[in-house]
Amino acid sequence: SSSMESSLTVLRVSLYHPTLGTAAFINVPLELQHDTSPLLIGRGHDTHLQLQVPHLSRRHLSLEPYLEPGSTLLAFCLKNLSRKSCVWVNGLLLRFLEQVPLSVTNRISFSNIQMTIHIERGTSLEAFVCCFHMSPSPLIYRPKAEETDEWESIPQGQPLLGSEERTPVHLGFSTSPPRLGTAHCSQALEEEQKYSSRGSCQTLLSASPAAESKAC
Repeated sequence: SSSMESSLTVLRVSLYHPTLGTAAFINVPLELQHDTSPLLIGRGHDTHLQLQVPHLSRRHLSLEPYLEPGSTLLAFCLKNLSRKSCVWVNGLLLRFLEQVPLSVTNRISFSNIQMTIHIERGTSLEAFVCCFHMSPSPLIYRPKAEETDEWESIPQGQPLLGSEERTPVHLGFSTSPPRLGTAHCSQALEEEQKYSSRGSCQTLLSASPAAESKAC
């Protein structure tokens, strides 16, 4: 059939857990072919990708293939299905039922799991393949803020949008002028990490007092 002749999109997925190691991924196959329905990730037996991690929701994430208008290649988005914890996707915080399109290369973290997804697009619209790699070392180097779910009540995304009033000049780099636009996002994260992860926590809380009561 023509669908067999067309190439499958391949998602190269690397997984890492800092304390559980590969034991967290004992049920993860080396390769998983899936149709175009949502691929469910969590600790439940009814998920397609079952992870042995405490505090993980039974259905925690959904990887959903879709088509952009006019496109003939599959695209993917990641949706947070967990009511109790947030998911970081490429530096963006996702709360319950929030979703974001994936890029070619993606950095994802949730419940202490670090996951990277690299997408190699094929022409088939019938299915896609995930190839899994269990990493012995960390995949993502980022501020402590993203490593734990304790930060889930703080709207981390807001200060990274480049607005002048939120430039954290009081964290120790007041000598450099505020950089506007999206280009400074990763630098701002690195600098916040350098100067004080605790300080940035207080900054965010004071900048948006309403955030304290807003649970994820």
